[in-house]
This record gives sequence, structure tokens and C-alpha cells, in this order.
Amino acid sequence: MRTPFVLLVDLVCVVAFATLGRGAHGEAVGVAQVADTAWPFLVGCLAGWGVLRAWRTPLRLGTAAGLMAITVVVGHSVRVLAGGSTHWTFVVVSIVALTVLLLGWRIVARTILRRQGVHAS
Repeated sequence: MRTPFVLLVDLVCVVAFATLGRGAHGEAVGVAQVADTAWPFLVGCLAGWGVLRAWRTPLRLGTAAGLMAITVVVGHSVRVLAGGSTHWTFVVVSIVALTVLLLGWRIVARTILRRQGVHAS
């Protein structure tokens, strides 16, 4: 699986997280509103890719776990520094949701690749 595709799927997962969260709270899910919620976490995800050098082993579950942690920490930090707010429950939900999304799609992809006889690192 090509690294740019893996990065794209990760970024889509972060946008899905923001969209689902806004929808769950009855907030608008237009492009501008979702972008306003997602951008700190997108920054976190990109930072995670850089810190972890995720392009080396993009499908490893350990990479995804580290990516989730960095995405959450940087995302919430940037959100607060930009004048937004956060709450411990939002942090917990972020950890759970991004774990499911970032690890979940990799588990599915690795299973499919394994069944096709492709080694997923």
C-alpha cells in the first residue's frame, strides 16, 4: 500500500472524527464548521507522521497507536492555544474515536493484504 494513500486515509479519519463529533452534538457539519473543528487534529496527525517517521512503517499498529497519541495531544494543545476549549471528556472521546479509526482501518487493510498474500509492514 502506497504511503501517500495511507496518509490520506489517516487525514480522512481525522475529518470523519470531527464530522461525527459535531453531528453527535447537533452542530452544523458544513465544510467550514468541520474544518474549524478538524484543523488542530489534522496538524496533530501531520506532526505525528513527522515525529514517528510514519512513512517507514505506515501500516504497523504501533505506528498507528503513536500517531493517535500525538494527534490527540497536539490537536487538543493547538485547539487551546488557538483560543478554543477542551474538556477531559473530549480528550477521552478523542482517544477512543481516533484509536478505533486510525487502528481500525489498518487492521482491516492488513487483513485484506494478508489474505491476498501481500506482506504489510
